[in-house]
Amino acid sequence: MKNNPAESPRSFLAMDFGLRRIGVAIALLLTNSASPLTTVPASDGEPDWQKLDGLVKEWQPDLIVVGLPYNTDGSWSEMGTLAQAFAAKLRGRYDLPVELIDERYTSAEAGSRLKEQRRGGLRNKRLQKEDVDAMAAQLIAESWMNAGAKRS
Repeated sequence: MKNNPAESPRSFLAMDFGLRRIGVAIALLLTNSASPLTTVPASDGEPDWQKLDGLVKEWQPDLIVVGLPYNTDGSWSEMGTLAQAFAAKLRGRYDLPVELIDERYTSAEAGSRLKEQRRGGLRNKRLQKEDVDAMAAQLIAESWMNAGAKRS
């Protein structure tokens, strides 16, 4: 994030990269909150660019944050390389800053949160993979905001 407050992002899209789906969340820094938005279909990691274009146009983020999947032991993963390539494509396509952040365990945590919401009566529909991916993107956004608060 930039040091000049006028140049600091006000909102950003967070993305949980996957080969079949990309979870997307919106984060608002004024309220320090994030919400799952949707999932974007992908084919071998290549997203539905038209759908992503629509999300960027609609939400007009100042930044995009992409989850960087490491192996559970912290070592580099093949998916990490693919996520980096996806981030580079986002930078070129949207001319926005793109940051990467460690996203280990976000999908497992997202599944746990959604199951707990269902048990607690906050959600009544069955858990779908798309729901987990969008919630994982929300967790990526929250992680990025928490890391920024620690840096300040």
